Formats: sequence, structure tokens, C-alpha cells
Amino acid sequence: MEITQILSKCDHTLLTQTATWEDIKKICDDGMKYNTASVCIPPYFVKQAKEYVGEKLAICTVIGFPNGYNTTAVKVFETKDAIKDGADEIDMVINIGALKAGMDDYIINEIKEIKAACGEKILKVIIETCLLNEDEKIRMCKNVTAAGADFIKTSTGFSTAGATREDVALMKANVGEGVLVKAAGGISGIKDAEDFINLGADRLGTSRVVKAVQGLEGSGY
Repeated sequence: MEITQILSKCDHTLLTQTATWEDIKKICDDGMKYNTASVCIPPYFVKQAKEYVGEKLAICTVIGFPNGYNTTAVKVFETKDAIKDGADEIDMVINIGALKAGMDDYIINEIKEIKAACGEKILKVIIETCLLNEDEKIRMCKNVTAAGADFIKTSTGFSTAGATREDVALMKANVGEGVLVKAAGGISGIKDAEDFINLGADRLGTSRVVKAVQGLEGSGY
């Protein structure tokens, strides 16, 4: 697989609490240089980043992050605020406790409300696979499909583990038509990224692929 093809599926990500504008500006520069799918950044920086990149790069941000237990009203407000500031894509975290309590209707309705707030913008739903059993993962595939979101996403990268090959394969097998899969958390480099894509991931949340490509440049990439 061509490296450019892998990069085109990457949401080049920086969500650390200590990130400054200079850090965000750097990943925006990298995203534009390497033609990544987007940069995924904290909501605080969305407006400044969008003004900086214009239409050269999609800006993705996170909602209800990383725990997902905000009320639906708060998540909807966050979404509307991020889109007003220029976000092109929204990655929301589900209410994991509600899922474990069997409140699938609540989960579906919340996703629908956030998708309505997104309008034509892309919505990705983070289910935090490391905290779920197999039944819960499959239920979330059905819930995300029923709610009309664009992507189901494995992980925040802030919990006990990130994406696994088994989870990506499971999600790909159980989502409905039109729902894509995003793998995030712990993707270690180019080979890892290629494996996830081959298993069915349509997007990757990672900072390491761009760093790996930068490491190759000195050797003739």
C-alpha cells in the first residue's frame, strides 16, 4: 500500500492536555504537508486552527471527551459550538454507563441529536472498546447504524487500551451499510496502520504515522 494512501486515511491527532497553539500549529502544518484526512484537536483550538488552515485541511474535534458521561444537552452544545468555530468533523464519546445499563434507546437518541447538530458535517462515535464486552461492541455497531452516524470509532486513546485488530474486524462485520470504521489509540506506525486498513478501518486516529514518514524522509522517501 502506498504511504500516500495510508496518510489520506489518517486523522493526525494531538489531544494531550498540555498542548499549546505552537504544538497544534505544527500538526496542522504536518497535516497540510502530508495530505492527511484531518487533524484531530481539542475544541479550544478549533477556531484558531480553521483560520490558519482555511480549506486546505479538515479540522476534527472531540465532544464529551474522554469519558462520555456529559448530558446530551452539553454534548449538543459542544457540537454546535465546535461547528460554529469551523469544525468539519466531530468525534463524540458515548455514555458507557448507559450502554452497560441496557439503555440503548438513550444512546441512539443521543447520537441522533448530535448528528442533527452536525448537519452535513461528519460524525464519528467513540465506543471505547477496551471497556466493553463483545455483546456491547456488537450492540454499539447496531446503535450507531440506527442513529445514522458516519463512523464508529474504537477508542479515545485515554483509557486502558486502544484499537485492536480483533475489534476492528468485529466492528466491520457488524456495522450497517454506510457506516465506516475508525481505529484509534496505539497505532504504532506504518505497518500497523496498513494492517488496520486491510482489516476494514476507513480512518485511523494517530500521530505516529506522520512521525514514521518523517523518519523515512532522510532515507529517500
